[in-house]
Amino acid sequence: MDKIDATELPPDYDPNAFEHPSVSVDVVALTARGKALEVLLIQRSEKPYAGYWAVPGGFVGIEEDLDAVAARKLREKTGVGEAAPFLEQLYTFGKVDRDPRHRVITVAYYALLPAPESGLPNAPTDTPVAGANAAQAQWFDVSDLPPLAFDHAEILAMAIARLQAKLGYTSVAYALLPEEFTLTELQTTYETILARILDKRNFRKKMLSLDILEATGKERRLGAHRPAQLFRWTKREPVFLP
Repeated sequence: MDKIDATELPPDYDPNAFEHPSVSVDVVALTARGKALEVLLIQRSEKPYAGYWAVPGGFVGIEEDLDAVAARKLREKTGVGEAAPFLEQLYTFGKVDRDPRHRVITVAYYALLPAPESGLPNAPTDTPVAGANAAQAQWFDVSDLPPLAFDHAEILAMAIARLQAKLGYTSVAYALLPEEFTLTELQTTYETILARILDKRNFRKKMLSLDILEATGKERRLGAHRPAQLFRWTKREPVFLP
């Protein structure tokens, strides 16, 4: 039996027989700084939504993979020197009227990055790059946002909800913390993302029982308090929790 080329097209195939909506990628870049969860936004310099702030993104080229576009946009806007510690596809947004220019379907991603001052090679710069069609770029506290363009408020809300949910069943917080940290810093990161206070004793008991942290043998003095023990993740990648 002759081998059949499954990708061969019929001779009368017309690639223009169907409409071709544009496809874009938008990336919600999040970092935790102190007690604030921050998101990177760019201010649009052109219509539509000139002057509005938006999640970084762009259109997908005909020869580009979605994941590659997301990684490139993140790198261009944040100055991340290495691959983001966490970058995941979030959702596809395709309401007919989401973009007043024409039919645009966007595939949203969200990225988790350590704070700029962490000094890690995959940390973003504190002075993000605006790039083409943008007046400026800036980190914003998610609790104090300007009006957002398109449906980006919905995209951001979904990214935060996804992150909050993931904290309950994975070790995804690793991507937001430096190499070494105290249990207080870890709890502060959780509280910042969840937007609620956690019981200190219960939190520490649970985290230390999961075999995802290990003591470094070092300590750090925080103000007038006694030195705090430093920990690190056993794996700097998402681990599903029992």
